[in-house]
Amino acid sequence: MPAADDLRRRLLLTISGFGALAAGTCVLAPLIGTTPIHLSRVLDRSVPFAENLDAQIFFVARLPRVLAAALVGSGLAVAGVVFQAILRNPLASPDTLGVSAGASLGAMIAIIFHADFSMLGLTAVPLTSFAGAIGALAIVYGLSLARRRGTSTTMLLLAGVAVTALLSAVIEFVRYLADFSETFRTVRWLMGSLDIAGYAPIVAAAAPLGVAFGCLAALPRALNLISIGAQLAEARGVEVEQAERIALLGASLATGASVALGGPVAFVGIIVPHLVRLLVGADHRVLLPASSLFGAAFLIGCDAVARTAFAPIELPVGIITAIIGGPVFLWLLFRRVR
Repeated sequence: MPAADDLRRRLLLTISGFGALAAGTCVLAPLIGTTPIHLSRVLDRSVPFAENLDAQIFFVARLPRVLAAALVGSGLAVAGVVFQAILRNPLASPDTLGVSAGASLGAMIAIIFHADFSMLGLTAVPLTSFAGAIGALAIVYGLSLARRRGTSTTMLLLAGVAVTALLSAVIEFVRYLADFSETFRTVRWLMGSLDIAGYAPIVAAAAPLGVAFGCLAALPRALNLISIGAQLAEARGVEVEQAERIALLGASLATGASVALGGPVAFVGIIVPHLVRLLVGADHRVLLPASSLFGAAFLIGCDAVARTAFAPIELPVGIITAIIGGPVFLWLLFRRVR
């Protein structure tokens, strides 16, 4: 069919273009830093790894951070696309349903109370952060079921706002009780940080992200119809409630894993879907993979700026995304009003 051929062509061009952008940033970003290195020396196999300083900086110090940025950016961007579709709200983001607030509270509790345990190579902070994200989703979803006739976008939004406000108040209370050093750690974490040591946290975060992407891979057609209206989707044969549950679970898993790995990085989940939508359109069969790849490239670029703008001081990446995201969001809002 011509329509199917057109879709395949658009999908191939989109994945090729955005994939090349993401791959290019993954290769080039580790070369940027206070200590200059060269890719030719990094890949020089004639020099043993133990004696190759460029290779050590590339693979040990910088590449884990770049890969973490790619996962976090991809996860938050995809979650933003899904939340905007199922809630039919262009302002929806991974923060909307309180998932980010739950993850932040879990991490803060681990920091304040000096939790000292690990599992699968992860320390207490990412583990409690992920648990907080899942707990917040369970509370929001439970509140949305109070009407006893399934979920609704209105109930989800209201429950998300209430839970976010409550968890934010608890976060401030816990931070007030902390001493100066603990407060500094929590404030820095809440700004978003990609200071990853080693590959174990990346592998651990990749597992729930893989599950999330697998859940969402079967939903693009349903999201296309749900974003227009639930009644239209039902008329076209979509099991709306089941699709919304799967979408909520996938987007929340992606958000929880991303926040656990890099902290609550601001604006990625709201501006990346809108920017990509301007480039490729609103078809979720193209929008989801494009947002995933562009979100990865976007956060890698922001992290490169955070590492080098005020070198040797490294800024939290959330500051850079907020500086960029605020004006871009205002521009998008003004463009939408016009």
